[in-house]
Amino acid sequence: MARILITEDEDTLRMFVARALRMDGHETHEAGDGADGLEKLIDDVQPFDLLLSDIRMPVMDGIELVHEASALFPDMKILLMTGYAEQRERADDLSGKIIDVVQKPFALPEIRKAVARALATQTPRAA
Repeated sequence: MARILITEDEDTLRMFVARALRMDGHETHEAGDGADGLEKLIDDVQPFDLLLSDIRMPVMDGIELVHEASALFPDMKILLMTGYAEQRERADDLSGKIIDVVQKPFALPEIRKAVARALATQTPRAA
């Protein structure tokens, strides 16, 4: 299955999503903010298939993380999450870099389905 990096500053949600994705057989890695996530992307020996990131986080937000990650790893698929309408609008200019934005709150089946769709997308720049 896929190697997925989850960047989310809310510990409970990050663990909830990681557990749900592991139920589908994915290998998950976690980061508490964008800067930590970027460090894991760069330092990890194996490439990640998907970056699943919150938009609103301390230190480095998801928008900045997308810009950095897509420049360094152009073949990696990126899926964002947010609970804020204005944050979703901020992601509009990322349409060439991300697959989609998942609206929080979501149920387990919703995030699992969104990840499955993202992974099935032929190109990370399809959005």
